[in-house]
Amino acid sequence: LTTMALSSFDIDAPRWDQSTFMGRLKHFFNITDCRTALLPDSRLDEAKALVESCRAGAILPGTTEEQLHYAKKLYDSAFHPDTGDRMNLIGRMSFQVPGGMAITGFMLQFYRTVPAVVFWQWVNQSFNALVNYTNRNAASPITPKQIGVAYITATSTALATAVGLNLYTKKAPPLVARWVPFAAVAAANCVNIPMMRQQEILNGIAVTDENGNKLGHSTKAAVKGITQVVISRITMAAPGMIVLPIIMQRLEKYKFMQRITFLHGPIQVMMVGVFLIFMVPAACSLFPQRCSMAVSKLEPELRDSIVSQYGDKVQRVYFNKGL
Repeated sequence: LTTMALSSFDIDAPRWDQSTFMGRLKHFFNITDCRTALLPDSRLDEAKALVESCRAGAILPGTTEEQLHYAKKLYDSAFHPDTGDRMNLIGRMSFQVPGGMAITGFMLQFYRTVPAVVFWQWVNQSFNALVNYTNRNAASPITPKQIGVAYITATSTALATAVGLNLYTKKAPPLVARWVPFAAVAAANCVNIPMMRQQEILNGIAVTDENGNKLGHSTKAAVKGITQVVISRITMAAPGMIVLPIIMQRLEKYKFMQRITFLHGPIQVMMVGVFLIFMVPAACSLFPQRCSMAVSKLEPELRDSIVSQYGDKVQRVYFNKGL
């Protein structure tokens, strides 16, 4: 595009069709690229400045369309969609692959003893709590006390599930014991995400019309959005945590694997990484991030308020479900 055409370039228009799974997959492959996690804050701030100048229609001569797309990729990967603030590194989706592969690999390796199970589940829930807080819908503020309660509840759920099942599966086939970490992660996600985002469930999530005009707050929309996030997070972890134990159990029967037991942990970390490179974007793509809901499904008060103001012009409401 020429500089003239770039001045009317809509940087917020999706590059790929967000109504299809493949379009969303390309989008999330783009923004969960873990290489962006290595960039210094100064580079990210430059990208933000370029995105903001493009929104204002003031693009420096010589800027190419490719530079704008790359700046938007960095902006989407590192800045919160609601507030525009830079997100902490560990909570970004672009850090999910390196962070998740290390923690999941060690959870799968050290599943036999209770202290190891407790330690790695605690590390994982601390990581999850930070990711959930970072990717919350920031239009719904949460107090430090609520964050603390959410963190303790989720960690307790994970530990109770992991330790309980660990003791219960002592007599079960070896493979069943290897699946305990996944059961604990799934159970904790069902608690951690709703707890961390309880404000949205209690007070509702901000909903808008398709042009972004705010219509009110809906608890039903919040429940729908948060349920989709829970499903996505469990899907993200499932293939690695269900398939990898089967692979490792087969491999450990070979003599060469029995000679290199000290490498089993690093091998699992690398294999989890391979799963997550594909599963993080795939799980984020299951549902559109800009979630929508029919006005007829909303709470009666909000529905009546929208109908009285807009009649039947507004059929669906939209909201950011978070990640």
